[in-house]
Amino acid sequence: MAIVGYAHLCEALDLKVIAPVRVAMIKPVTRITLIGNCLAVPHSVAPAQHALFDHVLFALKHEGVNLAVLAQVFEQLGPEPFLAALASSPNGAFIRKACFLWEGFTGQSLDYVVPVRGRVVALFDPVRYVTGPSIRNSRWRIDFNGLGSLHYCATVERTPELDALLALDVLTRAKSFMATLPPEMMDRATQWAYLHETRDSFAIEKEQPSEEKSRRFVQLLRQAHQGRLLTEDYLVELQNSAVSNPFDKAIAFRYEQNHLHNGLRGAAGVSYVPPAPELCQELMEELMAFANQPEREVDPLVAAAITAFGFVFLHPFMDGNGRLSRFLIHQTLCHYGALENGLLLPVSVAMKHEEQAYLETLKAFSQPTRDFWNVTWLDGDQMAFDFIGHASIYRYWDATRCVEFTLQMARRALEVELREETEFLDRYDRVIKAVNQRFDVRGSDLSKLVMMCLDNDGKVSKHRRKQFQYSVAQEVFEFIEQEAGRVIADVGEAVG
Repeated sequence: MAIVGYAHLCEALDLKVIAPVRVAMIKPVTRITLIGNCLAVPHSVAPAQHALFDHVLFALKHEGVNLAVLAQVFEQLGPEPFLAALASSPNGAFIRKACFLWEGFTGQSLDYVVPVRGRVVALFDPVRYVTGPSIRNSRWRIDFNGLGSLHYCATVERTPELDALLALDVLTRAKSFMATLPPEMMDRATQWAYLHETRDSFAIEKEQPSEEKSRRFVQLLRQAHQGRLLTEDYLVELQNSAVSNPFDKAIAFRYEQNHLHNGLRGAAGVSYVPPAPELCQELMEELMAFANQPEREVDPLVAAAITAFGFVFLHPFMDGNGRLSRFLIHQTLCHYGALENGLLLPVSVAMKHEEQAYLETLKAFSQPTRDFWNVTWLDGDQMAFDFIGHASIYRYWDATRCVEFTLQMARRALEVELREETEFLDRYDRVIKAVNQRFDVRGSDLSKLVMMCLDNDGKVSKHRRKQFQYSVAQEVFEFIEQEAGRVIADVGEAVG
């Protein structure tokens, strides 16, 4: 079956682009119908195979806005098809979108002086996409409402799952949940969140942080609440705090090519190559501008996901990018005023529990991007990198999966991680109080025993009984088990 729209443009012009998720294809149907990942198109409405510009207008109308494809197509098209289409339909919404993008991408102006009188239309349909603040282009009566700019823009489609996650309003629920806790309990839960967010953020990088590293990263997380705007100097400062090796500490965004390695030998071991230093510098400026925008029209978790994943895909430092990307989730939420009074959602804890899903989310971008690099092993750990793709691969990316994953992790951080820890603290306090009312036990010993008992389904193991046999009476072990079993059962009944 013949392909049309974006897929046809990619094939006909041999575009260097990540393949569209959905493919428009001529099928024996009576109307345009989405069947799985195929947009079935009747032969009667399909553009002629040779009419490239008709495929552009078809794609804009029926497939949405794929900036990565359009940026490359418009480099190869002169003004003639745009002017011809304007002559026949001067106020058409999709020809105006095409003209707006052609001028934006090429930096040229179409020789068309007749004022456009059609109604103002948004470049990204808000029903189909999560959109950003609108910027009016009066010449074409187009509102640019992308998540970024025409130089760097992520797209997020409104999938049913994404809309359902947004409707949960996790951040408001998190604030409400923490507000229900007694002040002392809230402080302890927050302290737990900072410590475990630090531990698991390092664990995702397969690293066990020292006490000093942990302390520095906790301080890093706490300073997210200062609301500082992202700048190169600030990110360098953060990177220096996140890494301990003095040789890995940056003084600026990277000036050499870096890559991710999967452990295999030679070029086969290169699993991802971020943009070259010069492009990375340019796109980091764009990403920081997006993260710093004063507008509050973008959901904070959407903005946090784009900032965090956008950062790790650009990889502006030689080391510490993964940890900083997860820190930027908190930084963005604080910038948006979504986390107050030191509140922190332990998303890295949730990501660690869903590590495979996290890796798959990263790979959805990194794997197809790797195909646009020729990597040659030279000697030792020396590689030669030759980019055979197009800058639009990094400029315009589909962030839908990244946003869905971030929202899922925020939900888990609230509904599982924070709730389980506050329930644990409540059970711990109740057992401690009951034991102290009846026995005189050294505080440090009692604290350890109760924690171990609760972590072991309400049982004090033989090993622990032997370990504390000279400082804790036998009847205390029995009583701790009795009280632990009771509070665990109380929680189970409450949940049921």
